[in-house]
Amino acid sequence: MITITDLSARIAGRLLLDHASVSLPTGTKAGLVGRNGAGKSTLFRIITGDYASETGDVTLPKAARIGQVAQEAPATEESLIDIVLSADKERTALMLESETATDAHRIADIQMRLVDIDAHSAEARAASILAGLGFDAEAQLRPASSFSGGWRMRVALAAVLFSEPDLLLLDEPTNYLDLEGTLWLEDYVRRYPHTVLVISHDRDLLNNAVNAIVHLDQKKLTFYRGGYDQFERQKAENDELQMKSKAKSDAARKHLQTFIDRFKAKASKAKQAQSRVKALERMGTVASVIEDHVQPINFPEPDKQPSSPIVAIDGGAVGYTPGQPILKNITLRIDNDDRIALLGSNGNGKSTFAKFISGRLAAESGSVKTAPNLKIGFFAQHQLDDLIPDQSPIEHVRRLMPDVPEGKVRARVAQMGLATEKMNTAAKDLSGGEKARLLMGLAAFHAPNLLILDEPTNHLDIDSRRALIEALNDYNGAVILISHDRHLIEATVDRLWLVNNGTVTSFEGDLEEYRSLIVSSGKKKEEKPEVVVDTGSKADQRKLAAERRASLAPLKKKINEIEALMKKLETSIQALDAELADVSLYEKSPANAADKMKQRGEAAARLASAEEQWLELSTQYEEAMAG
Repeated sequence: MITITDLSARIAGRLLLDHASVSLPTGTKAGLVGRNGAGKSTLFRIITGDYASETGDVTLPKAARIGQVAQEAPATEESLIDIVLSADKERTALMLESETATDAHRIADIQMRLVDIDAHSAEARAASILAGLGFDAEAQLRPASSFSGGWRMRVALAAVLFSEPDLLLLDEPTNYLDLEGTLWLEDYVRRYPHTVLVISHDRDLLNNAVNAIVHLDQKKLTFYRGGYDQFERQKAENDELQMKSKAKSDAARKHLQTFIDRFKAKASKAKQAQSRVKALERMGTVASVIEDHVQPINFPEPDKQPSSPIVAIDGGAVGYTPGQPILKNITLRIDNDDRIALLGSNGNGKSTFAKFISGRLAAESGSVKTAPNLKIGFFAQHQLDDLIPDQSPIEHVRRLMPDVPEGKVRARVAQMGLATEKMNTAAKDLSGGEKARLLMGLAAFHAPNLLILDEPTNHLDIDSRRALIEALNDYNGAVILISHDRHLIEATVDRLWLVNNGTVTSFEGDLEEYRSLIVSSGKKKEEKPEVVVDTGSKADQRKLAAERRASLAPLKKKINEIEALMKKLETSIQALDAELADVSLYEKSPANAADKMKQRGEAAARLASAEEQWLELSTQYEEAMAG
């Protein structure tokens, strides 16, 4: 379908692609992955002809149609359904011509072609796509001007999907979708009848919707079959083989070089030494595996966790206009170790509920009780605009630490996952991911007991999302998470709440059940998942839950101790592995190497035992908590 040959490209003098080549067979669904700034979007611009490459070319079949999402649908008075229908240029032109054509042969040709392209089912197909992206039948008839920019981006996505190009290019399409829209799109891309190349950092989309990965790394393109997990495994295996090959090559080169250095000055050995020089030249070198480590993210630990519940809502209602609540009849509680994800389509009130919990919106009715001295950290994507453009991360942090030495300020910035060279960079010149890291660090600066994250991943690449997962799992406070990244939700939360039908309730299924409800039959709006109202606010159930937690406190403490031991053993094993990977250790001190191998074996055995004990005790705890 598409062949990229010997492609080189620069942006602002920076080389992004260096004689890169790759081919995609027709019908391939491929994810284009690589670090932020590697050149993925630039490659898209080269494919579409919007940017010229220095060398090489992109070859497509003759008359192949390329489609990509527009910046957004125009804010016109045209209805959403008409905007999407007009994306099929051929159908639109034929329909217009059919109204004025008079030649019988031409009329017949037009009608035959309309049948060939299934034009008469177009409205149903367009409506189905819009419904999948969150627009009900009433919304589809409204003018585009009545929707915000984020919703018009969905219309632009619907338009390109409806036009069904031969090569569909999608650049971070989930950034303006909610979880429900992301699940629908994942299913749609998987079933798309033509070739797709999608830039995404959504691990689940890259595992479930595509059948190949194109990796842009070190200015080269490499094709891998399978989803992201398979790609990651194959790349790790390839890297390991390359490291072994390099070690072997370096040892052979060192041996030859030693001979040359010893004997090239001796007449009797001059010819042999010269032949070794030629052999050394022919050997070449094996490239090193360049490890591009991502900066970790760290959330400061709360000094002291208040007793549960830290937030208790009884019959609460909240909105922006008096007498017109967006959410009502809310009866829920948040405990000090809760990890909760909010589900529900955009517009249902997830962000409103997050503001309600954080105290940014007052209750219109009902009661809201928070634990004494409760500290809440709040991150939302729109707050990226609140950063002071001309101030660096160090200046942002120094305002919160006015009287401490420079070294401590830098240490706090480093905890946010910002590299040393970025600490003095003006906020306006930071990448989206770096701004997100800074803002998350500022939100959690005072070691909150409850951390609320509203779409934290939009600007983070896959490795940074992994760093966020690790940070959340290491954090000891409670977490409320709003995200369209299913992998992040599954890896960090243990409770699901559904914001729907003007209230918030507990969803008793898992995320896979919720996904099935969203995508089945393509009728997301018509199928409402069964929910069970959380009755945990009743006095007797509160008392019972408190007593149960108190009785299980020793078991919970033991589990935490085992987790700490496991973390310590894992760190020890990693350090030993790093030492044992040094070939010189075996040459200089075989006895020391043997001792470290023994230490490594003992640590691994202790870790396996600790993991078994942790699993057994965790199961006991969960079963006991379930009652």
